[in-house]
Amino acid sequence: MGKKLIFIIGGARSGKSRFALDYANRHFSKKLYLATCEVIDEEMVQRVENHKKMRGSEWKTIEEPIEIVNKINEYGDRVEVILMDCLTLWLSNLLMKHTNNVKIMDEVDRFINTVKQHQTSFLIVSNEVGMGIVPADPLSRRFRDLQGMANQKIAEAAETVILMVSGIPMILKGEL
Repeated sequence: MGKKLIFIIGGARSGKSRFALDYANRHFSKKLYLATCEVIDEEMVQRVENHKKMRGSEWKTIEEPIEIVNKINEYGDRVEVILMDCLTLWLSNLLMKHTNNVKIMDEVDRFINTVKQHQTSFLIVSNEVGMGIVPADPLSRRFRDLQGMANQKIAEAAETVILMVSGIPMILKGEL
């Protein structure tokens, strides 16, 4: 299988991560899981443990909430696939670090350019945040807008885009 960039998007608990893991397990042997979550409370500890159990021992896991480009450059040519889970948490982490939207979108562009430079395949998981109500507060609206723009950029760069709905993959672009 040649290099692929597959973007998997959907709502909360739509089956995005499970689909990405299943796909990677069927198609690749040298796998890296790039986790962007910051573990800040007991609920997140439990979620991380559940994800680790789902992955199993054949996955190498790197936890990096902000500097994902550095980790991709470090590991990108040593594995067949990198599963980034998830773009939404990474963007949220950037939002807390930077007040400038241009700086955040520059980081998204830097990420996309880095992905394109490596010969490994990428599975990128993200939440679709634009199908609900307009958030009530400015920070949430800013996040929603940035996430929508980032999702569009990743979808444009990807060969394949999958929308997960209730555990069902719907191919929006390309093929698997």
